[in-house]
Order: sequence, then C-alpha cells, then structure tokens
Amino acid sequence: MQLKPLKIGKHTIKNPIFQGGMGLGISWDRLASAVSLNGGLGIISSVGTGYYENRSHISKELNLKPYGSENFYSKEGLKALITNARKVCGDAPLGCNILCASNDYARIARDACEVGFNVIVSGAGLPTNLPEFTADFQDVALVPIVSSAKALKIICKRWLGRYKRLPDAVVVEGPKSGGHQGFTYEQCLMSEYQLENIVPQVVEEAKNWGDFPIIAAGGVWDKNDIEKMILLGASGVQMGTRFIGTFECDASEHFKEVLLACKQEDIELIHSPVGYPARGVRTNLLDLVDKRQGPKINCISNCVSPCQRGKEATKVGYCIADRLYDAYSGKKETGLFFTGANGYRLEKLISVKELMHKLVYGEDA
Repeated sequence: MQLKPLKIGKHTIKNPIFQGGMGLGISWDRLASAVSLNGGLGIISSVGTGYYENRSHISKELNLKPYGSENFYSKEGLKALITNARKVCGDAPLGCNILCASNDYARIARDACEVGFNVIVSGAGLPTNLPEFTADFQDVALVPIVSSAKALKIICKRWLGRYKRLPDAVVVEGPKSGGHQGFTYEQCLMSEYQLENIVPQVVEEAKNWGDFPIIAAGGVWDKNDIEKMILLGASGVQMGTRFIGTFECDASEHFKEVLLACKQEDIELIHSPVGYPARGVRTNLLDLVDKRQGPKINCISNCVSPCQRGKEATKVGYCIADRLYDAYSGKKETGLFFTGANGYRLEKLISVKELMHKLVYGEDA
C-alpha cells in the first residue's frame, strides 16, 4: 500500500504520520524538526517549556524549578523551541501538543498560534473551547484527541454550534498509548475499547459532520499497523514511543537506555495526579511510591488543574512535573518514564530519516 499525503486544514503532510507529542521535553525541537523535515508532522510538546535551554526566559524559579504555570508553560521557551526547529525543517508544517488539563490552557493555545505553529493537537480532556482561544488565527489547524465516537460527537456539536467550525483532523487514541489514557483502568484491558474497534466507530461518526481525516494512535508500530488502520478507515496514524528510539529524540541518553532495557512485563498502568491512568516503565520511582517513600512533594510549577495544586500528587505519591523532568534529564532513580505498550520492542537507536523510511516503505525496504 502506498501511503497518501494528508491535508490538515490548509497544510499538507507528505506522509500521513504524526509524531506524537511527548512531554516533558521528549518531543521538542530536535525530534519534531527531524520528523517534519522527513515528511511527517513533527509535534512539539508544550509541557514544561520553562525548562528549555538556559531558563533565562522565565521570570521566577524556586528550587531550580519554574515557579507557577506562567513559567512552567513559558511562552518564550515555546518560541525558542519553534525558532530552533525552523532552522532544521524550514517552512514544513509543525504541530504543538497542548494538554487540556494544563493550567493556563487558553493562554498556551494562544501562545502556540502567536509563535507560529501550524497545527494544534489537544487531548487529556475534551478541548471543547479550543476554537475560542485560537479565533484570531484561522490558518492554524485544530486537531482534538478523542477516545470514542461519543467524544467526537460532543466536540463537533459544540464547535459547530458555538464557533461555526469543525476539526481539521481528529486523533483517535486507543489504550496502548504511552502516558495518560482516555479510559478507566478496566477499559484499557477490554477488547471493545481497543484501537481496532474504536477507529471504525469514530470514522462513522465523523461522516455525520464533514470530511476531515481520522488519525489512529496508540500501539501503532510499523507499516503493517499503519496499513491496518487505513483499511479500518483512518487516513493516517500518530506514533510516539517508536520515535523515542531515535538519535534526534530530545530525551537524555539515560531515558533512552531505560526504554531499550525494559521488558514487556516492566510496562504497566499507573495512577497519576492528573486523574487518568498512565502507562510507563516500572522503575525505582514506582517501587518507592508503592512503599510511600517517594521524593518529597512540593507543588512549585502548578502544572495541571486536576492535581489541585499538589493535592492529587500527595494521594498518588509523586509530583508528575518533577518526576517527568527527572526522566527527561535521565535521573533513573526518581524519573517517571512514560512509554506505549510496545516500548519493549525498541532494540536500538536509529535516525528519524531511517525510521520514516521504514514506516513509509516497510521494515525491509
């Protein structure tokens, strides 16, 4: 099967492959620019941009951490990220992934438009008001992430009724993805909620609203998987974990070592301060958390609203912003290492160019 280009709003993606947004810092300028340069849609995570480069662009920090959501989600950091990405991929389309659960969500969405992103991908909650926050930037394509046909119906009804707008594309994410899930723990294990079963339902629901592409995500690994999703009605796929296994991935080498060394039984669903189940690697941190001996919790960055300024972090036993930053930095003892269910299949690091070639033409091409 020859893969076809994707039209997302006013932007064309040569190969129908989104690189998933991975925060904190796993998909920043180096990874996203390499993906866009090689014909996919590179997506920069908006999470923790206050940590980017030398942090000179943030107004306040405490204990070497960005203080408050205005610094954790730094506009200047986001601007520096896209500026550096453009040095590599030029005018090729670039996306920004923004969590609905983020504190300052509306401001972050406006920031992403103002600094020049072409596409906004948004999940971790339903982005029912996203068109309001981006109204002055009609050329920016809006792509919500959903986990069901019902969620798509809610978004389309709200967007069309209130904003006279429909999504430019929709990512439907199944429960094998890395990080936060749009399902309960029980649903993540049930067959009816698996990606191959929810893609056709979302495709059918989309037909009631218009002609926009459906992007399948969560457990997609190779060209065979891409072809399966297209045969189910999807127009393309989003892949996160496989891109961690690239030289260009922004994570530290120690982060990549954790994934390269992990086995299938090491990957599990865990409790998160965000309120959703999350998938990651069983490491020393989770062992400590199970014994209620994890690192001290002191909410400095105020990153996600469901955490209620550290209240939920205290319940589950860790601060997600601090532990994701530790993982990005390669601190194996205290880092939280997110991965999709197939993370154990990573065997060695390759270039983004080689990976994109394998995805477009097959593993043996």
